[in-house]
Amino acid sequence: MPNDTTSESPHRFRGSTFESMVETFTSSFGPLLVKPVGRPRDFRWSADFWSGAGVTLVTGYHHSECSMRVIADRLQYVSIIVPQIGGVDVALGRRTVQGRLGELLFTNNIEPEHVILRGGPIALDGLLFDHAIFANAVAATFEVPVSGSLELAPVLSLSTPAGRLIGSLAQTLIEGMRNDGPLLYCPVAISSLASTFADLVIRLVPHRLSPLLDKKPFMIAPRHVRSAISFMHANIHLPITMPMVSEAVGVSVRALEIGFRAFRETTPGAYLRMIRLRAARADLLDPSNRQSVRDVCLNWGFFHFGRFSILYRATYGESPSDTKRRSARM
Repeated sequence: MPNDTTSESPHRFRGSTFESMVETFTSSFGPLLVKPVGRPRDFRWSADFWSGAGVTLVTGYHHSECSMRVIADRLQYVSIIVPQIGGVDVALGRRTVQGRLGELLFTNNIEPEHVILRGGPIALDGLLFDHAIFANAVAATFEVPVSGSLELAPVLSLSTPAGRLIGSLAQTLIEGMRNDGPLLYCPVAISSLASTFADLVIRLVPHRLSPLLDKKPFMIAPRHVRSAISFMHANIHLPITMPMVSEAVGVSVRALEIGFRAFRETTPGAYLRMIRLRAARADLLDPSNRQSVRDVCLNWGFFHFGRFSILYRATYGESPSDTKRRSARM
């Protein structure tokens, strides 16, 4: 991703060739598969990049059609494309979704999809959010271990109530970052807006976890499940086990597991790992915390650093060390 240091000048590229576009975007966002429509020598493009606190704004202008796909070995960004002139299509397998003025397009660069810029000239704004921002919002909302793509509905009309709300916040980020805007000098504000944006998207845009939003587990969970959750939170720093939890709430381990599966759609052990993982992340995000990543891992009951790192990356889309380094720049 482009450098996250807000005090540096933005990246600007104008009037360049097809080959220079491939080189520029590859160096900024990773390996790309790009195919021009027509002769590469006739291709012209320009772009501006601005980055801060896990969000990058790309404003692009293309004079010719092309398709592009990011090649990645893990989830990197959740991308929102706002067409300004011309059309943008997203190819999802055999299905192609057309994006027009008045719509937002959601893409995820790990998916087997191509973004197709069609009809010249083409102008667009793109907001790229670090996957960790959305992963954190998902974990906070559903309180169950979640990994992988959200499979967001690819198009959101700005004429709908959800579209107007999300589109307005997207425009606030765009205008606040464009042309070295004031948001770039307040990373805390960008971080807060990005977290709010992610929360709104996972609550208002359909995705594979949307059915869980209607189950309201807190309202229907039986007393022993609620008591177990309270016990876990109160003793999260201690080496508690599931037999200890079941004894504290007065039910068998089997009954406790059945209750969590029915009302939390997870196991008691997985729930405990999740709240410990969130506590570890809070420490890693605290710039005043001078502990090493390994010490934070041990403090919250993760005694195998490699397994902790794998679980952390699967949940938040970045390594614990990446989180620690990012918090130090805030």
